[in-house]
Amino acid sequence: MEFLRHVVVLVHLTGFAILFGAWVVQAVSRRLEATRLMEWGLAIAGLAGLILAAPWPAGIELNYVKIGVKLVILLVIGALLGISRARHRRTGSTPPVMFWLIGILTFTNAAIAVLW
Repeated sequence: MEFLRHVVVLVHLTGFAILFGAWVVQAVSRRLEATRLMEWGLAIAGLAGLILAAPWPAGIELNYVKIGVKLVILLVIGALLGISRARHRRTGSTPPVMFWLIGILTFTNAAIAVLW
């Protein structure tokens, strides 16, 4: 059962890598817009994170405050991605502050996971 948990952690990290990697590619290319790949990364990381929030295998102690903070940040990132993509479709541009907040919050979520 512990091996399965490690597999889910790997999937969770892969989702983060997809989200943050796609964001970095956009930032470096100076196309400050959210992409569908970022949404996929968010969905993968979010789903795997929710699975990890379950207390399995027996005996694992979870920090529910940390999980709650990470979930709120995840929801804010999702909202920013949705708003950003909708604005880009409607007006052809994305407010730069929204794009940068996506990257900052994604990095913050990873930092919380590692440092808390």
